Parts: sequence; structure tokens; C-alpha cells
Amino acid sequence: MNVVDFFSSPIGLGHVTRDIAIVNNFENITTNFVTGSGAAKILKNLDFKVQDVYNPPSFVVENGTLKNPAKWLWNYYQYYKDCKKISQSIILEDNPNLVISDEDFASLTNAQKMKIPTVLVTDVLETRFTKGIVSFVEKKMNKSMLEIIKKCDIVILPENGDDQDNIKKVGPIVRQIKFSREDLRKKFSFEKKIIVISVGGTDTGIFLIKKALESISKINQDIETILISGPAISKKFENVRNLGFVDNLHELIFAADLLISLAGKSTIDEANAYGTPAIFIPIKGHFEQEDNAKEEGFVFDDINRLDKLIVEKLEEKRNRKNTDGAKNASDIIKKLMN
Repeated sequence: MNVVDFFSSPIGLGHVTRDIAIVNNFENITTNFVTGSGAAKILKNLDFKVQDVYNPPSFVVENGTLKNPAKWLWNYYQYYKDCKKISQSIILEDNPNLVISDEDFASLTNAQKMKIPTVLVTDVLETRFTKGIVSFVEKKMNKSMLEIIKKCDIVILPENGDDQDNIKKVGPIVRQIKFSREDLRKKFSFEKKIIVISVGGTDTGIFLIKKALESISKINQDIETILISGPAISKKFENVRNLGFVDNLHELIFAADLLISLAGKSTIDEANAYGTPAIFIPIKGHFEQEDNAKEEGFVFDDINRLDKLIVEKLEEKRNRKNTDGAKNASDIIKKLMN
């Protein structure tokens, strides 16, 4: 029996949801997940074996704008050093056949030193959080990250395109839906037009919840709003069905008529795969979210015309796109282990 240690970044929930999609295709492989925060909670709810040991730094977001990215980057570096110690002891104890990392570079560094094969799952090959004089620290971190990437046996990117060296582009990685849309709508008691608002695993999306609810209240249609506030937001909101923290967001997205979300890669991929019209508002100054949103035709300032966008998107036809990204990623990993 092959043993895999799967280190999944707990910064947001998108990493772990695509990792679940990959692992669901494994056979005869024992997978030990290592993560933290809401990501660990999802895995526990789904009865995966998981060690909840990572405690990531929080982004500070005010009115939708990322504040003091240099400070966050410094906190991330301290977090990386903690993860290095934690992952080293886990890898030594488990002695796995393979270490897979979803954007947890500390575990890759340790595994590569121990000559254990490594697979990286990522949609970012460099970061661009800082500008000006402080950006030299980030450039140095990017250089180190690139060295780790080069040493990986395989790097899996959840996008379409041609492979290059050790980089394999497998297509969007999403969780499979086992039920029809009609059955899911019955299961969730969805009878009106359904708008799902989802803001991930942190509290950075409060600005989007407030603006979305304000915009929906102006629309004269028979709408029910479902809020997925996640594990970090306890604030109460009116005129909304708040489901809080869920482990089946993919089913809710599929069953909805419209998704309003921050611009995380995995959520975008799921909405596109399931054919659900969506609006993606990035955190201003978060390079990754801004890039993701731009690809979908959105920018941060679209938050000021949400009411118009909502009406347009509710009229948009569904366009489901099949993707074998999770199976492709799983097949590549299984081939490496044989």
C-alpha cells in the first residue's frame, strides 16, 4: 500500500477542495492530509485522515482593499518557518512514498532534502504582493520558490495548455457532482431564483457580503439569497439564509441560479464547470484574485454596479463545461508512484 503525505495550504478553502477532488480518484493509496483552519474542518467532516497543525497568517482587508501586504509577507515567512519544523517531523514519522503539496513549500523543501519524490499542485508560479523597495524580499522568496518548483518531480497546474518540462497542465480541477440539479434543488429546498454568496475561509469577504445584500435588496424579483459565510465570519445578516460553513459548496453552486464570490481560482473553476452564471469580485491589491477576476471579465470596481450585473447574470444561460482535471492529476500521480 502506497502512503502519501498531502500538505494542503490552509490559506483559503480553494486548495483543499481541489485536493479532495484529486484524492477522490485515488485507489490503494493511503492519504494523510496536513493543513489547518477551515481546510482541516472540511476534511474532518468528510472523514479524511487529517492533522490540523497549520495556523496561517490573516490578510488584513479594509473596504475590499488589501492593507499592508509587506507585513503579511513577513508574517507568511515566519509561518513558513513554523511549517518547515512541523512538516519535517510529520514526514520523518510517516516515511511516505510521496509528498504532495498544494502551495505548501515548506513540506517540499523537507521532502526534497530527504530524497522523497514530490508533486506540487499550484496555480501560481510567482507572487506579486509588494511594490517598491520592500519588493526585493518578495523577489528573493520567488527565487527560492522557483528552485523548489524546479526540483519537483511533477508540478500540476489546474489550467488548459501545453506541458513544459516538469509542469503538467491538467485542466480545471473540480469536485464531481453525483446528483442532478433538480435533485439538489429539492434537497436544499430551492424554489425561487437562488443567489449564492460565498466568501471562502477567511473574514476578508465581509465587504462583498454587505454590498451584495444591499444590491439584491434593490432588485424586484422573487429571489432567495443563500449566504456561505465560512468558518471565520460570525456576524449576522438579515434577509438571507446563512448556511455558515459547508463542505459541499460545489453542490450549492451547481443548484444556484447565480453565484457572487471573491475571485478564488477553485470557486471560479467550479462555477464554470457546473455552468452557473457568476460574478467574481477580487480583493483590491491581491494580485492573484485580480488576475483571476480579469480572466472572467471582472475588476474590483464592478462592486459598484453589482445590482446591474446581478440582473444581467440572472438572465444568462447556463453553459456546463466538462473537465477531467481531477482525474488527469490523479492519473499523473498514480503513474509516478508505480
